[in-house]
Amino acid sequence: MKRALAVLACLCLVAGAAYVAASKWAIRHETLNLFDTDRARPVSVDLAVRRDYEMKANAGIWKLPVAIISNGNTVKNTEYSFLANVLAARGYLVASIQQDNATDPPLVTRVGLPYVGRLEVYKRGEANILFVLGELKKLQPNADYDHLTLVGHSNGGDIAMFCAKEHPNLVTRVITLDNLRVPFVLNDKMKILSFRSSDPNFRTDPGVLPTPQEAKADNIDIVKTQFQHTWMSDRGPDSVKEKIQATLDKFLGDATSSDLKPAPTDKPLIATLGPAPYP
Repeated sequence: MKRALAVLACLCLVAGAAYVAASKWAIRHETLNLFDTDRARPVSVDLAVRRDYEMKANAGIWKLPVAIISNGNTVKNTEYSFLANVLAARGYLVASIQQDNATDPPLVTRVGLPYVGRLEVYKRGEANILFVLGELKKLQPNADYDHLTLVGHSNGGDIAMFCAKEHPNLVTRVITLDNLRVPFVLNDKMKILSFRSSDPNFRTDPGVLPTPQEAKADNIDIVKTQFQHTWMSDRGPDSVKEKIQATLDKFLGDATSSDLKPAPTDKPLIATLGPAPYP
């Protein structure tokens, strides 16, 4: 009996090691240090793609769907691997863009101005996305650049929402993690999923979230959580990242409607992830 248990334990270890090795082999990560000469601006990108789907795309028998991830302020573009890996595992070509550089002026808040004075920041983020798409088309022509999925955390979520508003013909899905400034796009042809924190230090501006009626009419899925704002990156606890990954995977699993519960009519959320605390 002891020998059988020992053999079983060894098999589990071997299987676990094989799984880790396969996972690392399956998704390829690459750093692109690009430079936009028109704006004299460096743009760093972390690329993630599943190797087997990339090989099919290179053979001309598959088109990779494209997802763009925009980082939150002070968070690096490489700190969203838990999101990039879910998207890449589903066959996406994922580009995580470093939206802010060390030489950029700090974010400011000016109440009364459009997007509390951050319009130029969102325009810069939009320009970064369009530039990166142009470069990706050269590197991977066999990808679908006409039905984008835009993902963003905090300020990056606002950039994603702003870009979707400016280019509704190119964007099919938007996924935000606690964006606070840019109002949601109301477009029943665009699927939106948004995770909301319960962090008292990060308050959503009035008018950003849709009403329950708008959410229901326009395919907007809002998930209220008890997470802290900064947990919605690789810095967060594993339990938080796993819950976000599971919900995101369901959202990506159906191109026409979410597997999540319909938005109720009394408050703008479709599900609650919790409770706190998280280890």
